[in-house]
Amino acid sequence: METQTASVKKIAIPYGIVLALATIFVSVIVYATGMTYEQPWWQSVLNFAATIAAIVYGIKTFKKDNDGFLSLAEALKTGLAIALIAGIIGSIFTYIFVTIIEPDFVVNMLEASRVKMIEQNPNMTEEQMEMGLGMAEKMMSPGIMVAIGIIASLFFGFIIALISGLVMKNNRPTI
Repeated sequence: METQTASVKKIAIPYGIVLALATIFVSVIVYATGMTYEQPWWQSVLNFAATIAAIVYGIKTFKKDNDGFLSLAEALKTGLAIALIAGIIGSIFTYIFVTIIEPDFVVNMLEASRVKMIEQNPNMTEEQMEMGLGMAEKMMSPGIMVAIGIIASLFFGFIIALISGLVMKNNRPTI
């Protein structure tokens, strides 16, 4: 008979909230410093580091609460649950940001993209540029941004949970 004392829900909710707050905090810093449309490289690095830390420590906590035992399935469930909670909260923030806080976000981001495209490829025709910007505009609608945010969170959560689970795996012995 298996006695599991750990709960995915008990672990995922606080770790998911902490991860969401960390990534939102980084976004607020980027916004406050006026770098929103530049999308600095360090923003992605900090967000990825926070994601790794939250998922790894969440899985480690689950293992500790489960008498030191952890299956790969439990690691994946825990990691994906943390990523899902953080992704939903982060996507809600993104939606509020692009619709209320910075309603001109899409227009300004498209202009920043136009400038970057001209710098990187000065020989690009106007038709090519408009086609690229048209595709970018479709991807920047609030609904698509929310969906992509949740999907990306789950994708990276899966990869991190898989690696963490393989490293920390300690199956309960069968009697």
